[in-house]
Amino acid sequence: MKAIIPVAGVGTRLRPHTFSHPKVLLNVAGKPIIGHIMDKLIASGIDEAIVIVGYLGDMVEKWLRAHYSIKFTFVTQTELLGLAHAIWMCKPYIIKDEPLFIILGDTIFDVDLESVLKSPVSTLGVKEVEDPRRFGVAVTDGEKILKLVEKPDTPVSNLAIVGLYFLQRAGSLFASIDHLIDNGIRTKGEYQLTDALQFMIEGGEPFTTFPVHGWYDCGKPETLLATNEILLKNNVATKTFPGCIINDPVFIADSAVLENAIIGPYTTIGEQAVITNVIIRNSIIGYNARVAHIMLDHSIVGNNAFITGSSQEINIGDYSEIRVG
Repeated sequence: MKAIIPVAGVGTRLRPHTFSHPKVLLNVAGKPIIGHIMDKLIASGIDEAIVIVGYLGDMVEKWLRAHYSIKFTFVTQTELLGLAHAIWMCKPYIIKDEPLFIILGDTIFDVDLESVLKSPVSTLGVKEVEDPRRFGVAVTDGEKILKLVEKPDTPVSNLAIVGLYFLQRAGSLFASIDHLIDNGIRTKGEYQLTDALQFMIEGGEPFTTFPVHGWYDCGKPETLLATNEILLKNNVATKTFPGCIINDPVFIADSAVLENAIIGPYTTIGEQAVITNVIIRNSIIGYNARVAHIMLDHSIVGNNAFITGSSQEINIGDYSEIRVG
């Protein structure tokens, strides 16, 4: 089965890290965001992925081809005209009568995907949220979807569509998106996937929902760190470091160097990082980073960054250098 994975977003809320890296390649719990997604997809039987790239897309393509052997097609979205438009660009690579799975590229999830892909009808992943105005939402009768609304100003449901979409017949979706584009139908200035799905429902296509209890946001520094904590819950360090104290759960790359350090809990240390004379907890340290003589908590240190000083809360991007007196 094919999956479409849109990853063309710039990730402005994660700057400065996304100045030099696409959001989906940021490390969380020991691997890039998209690595967690790909592992789930492949384990569930997905054998082909169409990846919609944009900003720094060549880095995404290089990483995916280096780490996974399934068939990839890369589509470049040059204009950010909405999620439906991004999906629409994949039309030449889709067989209209085949099933299709769509997952947003910043959605790390914990759900039984195998059963979802066996659904006899199209189905969407949903989760109850406190503020549905930020999401597309589903109005339901039991599991049956009656109506979909994109980011309603007046809440009509608290069931947010969380970025997991299984379509029984891909051709119906693309015909619906054609209708939006041919008629210039936009919501909040963009061609919305929610609107395309709603047009399918109005045409008689049955849709159901499935619950997504584990849905982890990686869109902001604080939520990236929260996701890192959740994903590390059952991770136990398998390597010891002389003169260091490791407070599980943590992820420490095999090539990392630690001296006189207290690490964890809920800390990720990237490849070839050099960590000396520090206390670090609840943080993500990038590859080739050097951190010395400091205490960090709830911090993100980018790749190839260097920091030394005293106790601080830090969020610095790749190749930065900071000395704290």
